[in-house]
Amino acid sequence: MAKIAVVYFSGYGHTKVIAETFAKASDATLVEINSEGEVAQEGWDVLEQANAIVFGAPTYMGAAPWQFKKFADASSKIWFVRGWQDKVFAGFTNSASLNGDKQNTLIELQTLASQHGGIWVSLGLLPANTKNSTRNDVNNLGGSIGLLVQSPSDASVDEIPQGDLETARVFAKRVKEITEKITGL
Repeated sequence: MAKIAVVYFSGYGHTKVIAETFAKASDATLVEINSEGEVAQEGWDVLEQANAIVFGAPTYMGAAPWQFKKFADASSKIWFVRGWQDKVFAGFTNSASLNGDKQNTLIELQTLASQHGGIWVSLGLLPANTKNSTRNDVNNLGGSIGLLVQSPSDASVDEIPQGDLETARVFAKRVKEITEKITGL
């Protein structure tokens, strides 16, 4: 079985719920970036052993928060020795607004994966973009680079739209299948 790691930062708990949902659907191991932007050594070990790494971060002010950036900068030691070369990568982001400039964050995550020599997995889903579409539909936000999630600023972690949670599950299965295909596991 392929080893998948989900490394994420969550400021208010919503992104953590998405990371947990993704991990459950793909049998992945969670690696949390703490409020100081640090990952425990055990987390770095998980990332080293993983066949696939999934990045998760909220979108704050049009980009991933500084805590995720600190993690990304810390990964430069791995970059220097090509430690994540040819691993499978994917990503997700969450913001309070329907758009919220989430695309910028996904491009940031995709760029980090590419700098590491990784193989990026897109969402691979058609958007739910008809008049009858609702927030309960899969890919109702119309993502393509990765998973987009919207959690209103006054919503609890229990109020993440069901369509976004289901999109996370479908995407997780896709990442797992592609990782197994690429690695032969």
